[in-house]
Amino acid sequence: MNLLRVISAPISRIFIALIFVISGWNKIFSYTDIQGYMASMGVSGELLPFVIGIEVLAGSAVIIGWQTRLAALALSGFSILSAVIFHMDFTDQIQFIMFMKNLAIAGGLLLLVANGPGAYAFDNRHRTQ
Repeated sequence: MNLLRVISAPISRIFIALIFVISGWNKIFSYTDIQGYMASMGVSGELLPFVIGIEVLAGSAVIIGWQTRLAALALSGFSILSAVIFHMDFTDQIQFIMFMKNLAIAGGLLLLVANGPGAYAFDNRHRTQ
Protein backbone atom coordinates (compact mmCIF):
# COMPACT_ATOMS: atom_id res chain seq x y z
CA MET A 1 0.00 0.00 0.00
CA ASN A 2 2.91 2.37 0.70
CA LEU A 3 4.18 1.94 -2.89
CA LEU A 4 0.74 2.91 -4.20
CA ARG A 5 0.82 6.07 -2.05
CA VAL A 6 4.31 6.99 -3.27
CA ILE A 7 3.50 6.47 -6.95
CA SER A 8 0.02 7.98 -6.88
CA ALA A 9 1.16 11.33 -5.49
CA PRO A 10 3.20 12.54 -8.48
CA ILE A 11 0.80 10.97 -10.97
CA SER A 12 -2.11 12.75 -9.26
CA ARG A 13 -0.29 16.08 -9.37
CA ILE A 14 0.35 15.65 -13.08
CA PHE A 15 -3.23 14.64 -13.85
CA ILE A 16 -4.83 17.49 -11.91
CA ALA A 17 -2.47 20.23 -13.11
CA LEU A 18 -1.94 19.26 -16.74
CA ILE A 19 -5.31 20.74 -17.74
CA PHE A 20 -4.09 24.16 -16.60
CA VAL A 21 -0.71 23.99 -18.34
CA ILE A 22 -2.24 22.87 -21.64
CA SER A 23 -5.05 25.41 -21.39
CA GLY A 24 -2.60 28.22 -20.68
CA TRP A 25 -0.40 27.31 -23.64
CA ASN A 26 -3.47 27.08 -25.89
CA LYS A 27 -4.52 30.56 -24.81
CA ILE A 28 -1.17 31.92 -26.01
CA PHE A 29 -1.82 30.58 -29.50
CA SER A 30 -5.47 31.73 -29.52
CA TYR A 31 -4.85 35.01 -27.75
CA THR A 32 -7.18 37.26 -29.77
CA ASP A 33 -10.03 34.75 -29.76
CA ILE A 34 -9.74 34.24 -26.00
CA GLN A 35 -9.68 38.00 -25.39
CA GLY A 36 -12.87 38.29 -27.41
CA TYR A 37 -14.54 35.50 -25.47
CA MET A 38 -13.53 37.06 -22.17
CA ALA A 39 -14.92 40.43 -23.29
CA SER A 40 -18.19 38.77 -24.34
CA MET A 41 -18.49 37.44 -20.79
CA GLY A 42 -17.83 40.86 -19.24
CA VAL A 43 -14.20 40.21 -18.29
CA SER A 44 -11.44 42.54 -19.46
CA GLY A 45 -9.16 40.95 -22.05
CA GLU A 46 -6.30 42.78 -20.35
CA LEU A 47 -6.43 40.08 -17.67
CA LEU A 48 -5.44 37.38 -20.15
CA PRO A 49 -1.67 37.53 -19.46
CA PHE A 50 -2.44 37.05 -15.75
CA VAL A 51 -4.72 34.10 -16.57
CA ILE A 52 -2.05 32.50 -18.76
CA GLY A 53 0.57 33.06 -16.07
CA ILE A 54 -1.55 31.48 -13.35
CA GLU A 55 -2.41 28.48 -15.48
CA VAL A 56 1.08 27.78 -16.84
CA LEU A 57 3.20 28.75 -13.82
CA ALA A 58 1.00 27.45 -11.00
CA GLY A 59 0.11 24.35 -13.03
CA SER A 60 3.80 23.62 -13.63
CA ALA A 61 4.56 24.22 -9.96
CA VAL A 62 1.96 21.65 -8.92
CA ILE A 63 3.32 19.13 -11.42
CA ILE A 64 6.87 19.35 -10.11
CA GLY A 65 5.74 19.76 -6.51
CA TRP A 66 7.26 23.20 -5.90
CA GLN A 67 5.33 25.53 -3.58
CA THR A 68 2.57 22.99 -4.08
CA ARG A 69 0.15 24.17 -1.43
CA LEU A 70 0.30 27.80 -2.56
CA ALA A 71 0.05 26.91 -6.27
CA ALA A 72 -2.83 24.50 -5.62
CA LEU A 73 -4.66 27.13 -3.58
CA ALA A 74 -4.26 29.67 -6.38
CA LEU A 75 -5.51 27.21 -8.99
CA SER A 76 -8.42 26.18 -6.77
CA GLY A 77 -9.53 29.80 -6.45
CA PHE A 78 -9.02 30.27 -10.19
CA SER A 79 -11.20 27.22 -10.91
CA ILE A 80 -14.02 28.43 -8.70
CA LEU A 81 -13.83 31.95 -10.11
CA SER A 82 -13.85 30.60 -13.67
CA ALA A 83 -16.86 28.43 -12.89
CA VAL A 84 -18.81 31.37 -11.49
CA ILE A 85 -17.89 33.77 -14.31
CA PHE A 86 -18.05 31.50 -17.36
CA HIS A 87 -20.28 28.52 -16.53
CA MET A 88 -23.32 29.74 -14.59
CA ASP A 89 -25.89 29.07 -17.33
CA PHE A 90 -27.44 26.00 -15.74
CA THR A 91 -30.12 25.83 -18.45
CA ASP A 92 -27.30 24.61 -20.74
CA GLN A 93 -26.28 21.09 -19.69
CA ILE A 94 -22.75 21.53 -21.06
CA GLN A 95 -22.26 24.68 -18.97
CA PHE A 96 -23.57 22.87 -15.90
CA ILE A 97 -21.10 20.02 -16.51
CA MET A 98 -18.26 22.53 -16.97
CA PHE A 99 -19.29 24.24 -13.72
CA MET A 100 -19.24 20.93 -11.85
CA LYS A 101 -15.91 19.95 -13.47
CA ASN A 102 -14.36 23.17 -12.19
CA LEU A 103 -15.68 22.49 -8.70
CA ALA A 104 -14.33 18.93 -8.80
CA ILE A 105 -10.89 20.19 -9.87
CA ALA A 106 -10.99 22.81 -7.10
CA GLY A 107 -11.79 20.06 -4.60
CA GLY A 108 -8.87 17.93 -5.76
CA LEU A 109 -6.56 20.92 -5.52
CA LEU A 110 -7.77 21.65 -1.99
CA LEU A 111 -6.76 18.09 -1.07
CA LEU A 112 -3.25 19.03 -2.19
CA VAL A 113 -3.44 22.14 -0.02
CA ALA A 114 -4.48 20.04 2.97
CA ASN A 115 -2.14 17.07 2.45
CA GLY A 116 0.84 18.48 0.60
CA PRO A 117 2.49 17.21 -2.57
CA GLY A 118 3.40 13.69 -1.49
CA ALA A 119 6.39 11.88 -2.94
CA TYR A 120 8.79 13.08 -5.64
CA ALA A 121 8.20 16.78 -5.06
CA PHE A 122 10.64 19.67 -4.90
CA ASP A 123 8.91 20.69 -1.69
CA ASN A 124 10.43 17.58 -0.07
CA ARG A 125 14.05 18.15 -1.14
CA HIS A 126 15.16 19.41 2.30
CA ARG A 127 13.53 16.65 4.28
CA THR A 128 15.60 13.81 5.64
CA GLN A 129 13.97 10.41 5.54
